[in-house]
Amino acid sequence: MNASGKSPAQYGGLDLFRIPAALLVVAVHTGPLLTVSSQANYLITDILARLAVPFFLAVSGFFLASGVQKGWRGLRRFCCKVLLLYGISILVYLPLMARNGYFRGCTPLSLAADLVFNGPFYHLWYFPAAVLGAVIVFLLLRRLGERGTLAVCGLLYLVGLLGDSYYGLSAVLAPLSAFYGLLFSCFDYTRNGLFLAPLFLLLGVLLREHPPRLAGRQYCALLCGGLALLMAEGELVAQLGSARHDSMYLALPLCIWPLMRLLCSVKLNSFSAIRTASTAVYVLHPLCIVAVRGGAKALGLLSQDGFLLGSSLLHYLAVATASLLAALPFALWRQRRGRVQSSPPALRARAEIDRSALAHNIGRLTKLLPSGCELMAVVKANAYGHGDVLTARVCMENGVKAFAVATLAEGIRLRRAGIKGEILILGWTPPEQSRTLARWRLTQAVVGPAYARALNDSGCRVKVHLAIDTGMHRLGFSWDGGDSLLTACGLKRLRVTGLFTHLAFSESLAPDAVRHTQEQLGRFRQAAELVTAAGYGPLALHALSSYGLLNYPPQSGMAYARPGIALYGVLSRPDEQVGTPPDLRPVLSLRAKIARIHALSPGDCAGYDGAFAPSSPARVAAVTIGYADGYPRSLSNGRGRVLIRGKFAPVAGLICMDQLLVDVTGIPEAREGDTVTLIGRDGEQVLTAEEVAQAAGTITNELLSRLGERVTRVLIP
Repeated sequence: MNASGKSPAQYGGLDLFRIPAALLVVAVHTGPLLTVSSQANYLITDILARLAVPFFLAVSGFFLASGVQKGWRGLRRFCCKVLLLYGISILVYLPLMARNGYFRGCTPLSLAADLVFNGPFYHLWYFPAAVLGAVIVFLLLRRLGERGTLAVCGLLYLVGLLGDSYYGLSAVLAPLSAFYGLLFSCFDYTRNGLFLAPLFLLLGVLLREHPPRLAGRQYCALLCGGLALLMAEGELVAQLGSARHDSMYLALPLCIWPLMRLLCSVKLNSFSAIRTASTAVYVLHPLCIVAVRGGAKALGLLSQDGFLLGSSLLHYLAVATASLLAALPFALWRQRRGRVQSSPPALRARAEIDRSALAHNIGRLTKLLPSGCELMAVVKANAYGHGDVLTARVCMENGVKAFAVATLAEGIRLRRAGIKGEILILGWTPPEQSRTLARWRLTQAVVGPAYARALNDSGCRVKVHLAIDTGMHRLGFSWDGGDSLLTACGLKRLRVTGLFTHLAFSESLAPDAVRHTQEQLGRFRQAAELVTAAGYGPLALHALSSYGLLNYPPQSGMAYARPGIALYGVLSRPDEQVGTPPDLRPVLSLRAKIARIHALSPGDCAGYDGAFAPSSPARVAAVTIGYADGYPRSLSNGRGRVLIRGKFAPVAGLICMDQLLVDVTGIPEAREGDTVTLIGRDGEQVLTAEEVAQAAGTITNELLSRLGERVTRVLIP
């Protein structure tokens, strides 16, 4: 577990395949079976080994996805890392380039083409291809979305294919021949960042963004089918004799997609050392080829055909071994560096988010829903203080496909983090931000007739849910305002896909509250029937939030229920009675550290205004959390209490902005550095959020949602 709240990345399957992929690249440049069987060698080096580079590109895209979510900054970081490695690799190969006469015929234009497309040394083309391809994918995704980007990248790949394995077919047609002649005057091959890289980088991005839809055995069957097609296509290309270079095949994407899915299903922690080793093998293996051949020649072990003892297989094994040994120091360095970085920092204050408790709550709340109704997880206000991105990701893992937020910024943050499905903004968004709503595929709540017109007049088509005021008198169309409702539904630039209301009295089961709630639900049904009778729909209807779901059985025809506070395993107040007693588990625990312990004598005082002045010897502990972190100042002077080593200790004096004091006189074993639990369990004792909120004179909704950014969210299993 790390301090950001992320569990250790489980992409070990991807990492484990990197070394075989790197060794396949070595095979391409050494021909391991040439002295055994040219046909077998063609099968390995010209067909199967062509999986290696697309695999590396797809893996780059897989990790690029998080950078794409961060915008230009994430793309820049990715490109800078690749370009740095590219620059180092060029420096490594400068002596060989000079020895081979590279600079004798070099012109500024040819150098530029090599740096951008071909690579100045034969295997270094991968690095500029990854950068150029990443920029293309990033720009296309921003402009065209996933489907449009996939179409363009697929088209680029087909263009590259006709200049690669199927070049013979395009060469016989004069227009195509002229077109490719122009291309090849700019660069040597179409297996570059324009044509080959974008498709496989995009596949990696899509793999990261979308959960698998098939079982592992189905992806295995697809991989086997794809490999069979790849083999058949490779044989066809050989028979046609049409290849200018055989790096690109139609079947390659059909192999890479299921291969990546299978490798992602192997849930092992990532191996950063293997990543570094595979990169080092890729970069250094040409040097190892030169070293092996030079050494074998000096020892008289090199045959006339250039192979070690006349065996291409021995030659390959020697180069592969040398490459792995050359990569070993880099792998060890990365492993040591990883150990240092993975050591979790001592956190000043943290909110522990229990993944299993959240998953349990999702399951329990889902069981309350009728057929056809789904959860819309309310993750506004930073998921009630739990961390919106972190919470939404756990919800997605557990089948939740719809989310509700309060603001445009909250919705964008979820989209940038890769959250899919419906994201409904429950609050008001300036109409002039309609293009931003559309760009991020967000659904906007329409809060009234004037707002509907303003949003429609903004010039961009927007997906919306109409808010219906059935008695809350806060936001929405009046439930009996039929003309304004139907007018809004008919506005051309509003794509109305849902109606919703909010219940004002659902927290109570008192007779008057029940009557008001049933009245509101009846009004909502009337408004929905009016709209659907006018021919608008289908519409997603939703009315129940946490207490509505717990106190009133969801009615048929509802598409969503919107649990907020209940999703996080707490109620607003302690000992509340609900119609359906929930078996929910608290998701959040709040903890800090003892920074300092002071011994006080009678007459001493501690804190602002000397508010804590014991009449007998006492010990006070300074705890690393304060009201700026969201811990209420109203808990000062003993109204609040904490847990230390499984025992309760009262808050001493006035709570400060960054620290608070607690009286640990009754806990003599308390030491500096001890963990302090402000919400949650410590040993046999528990401090509930409901109890803390009540002591602070508020409700859990406010207490939790006010936890500040300085409190690090940490996801625990």
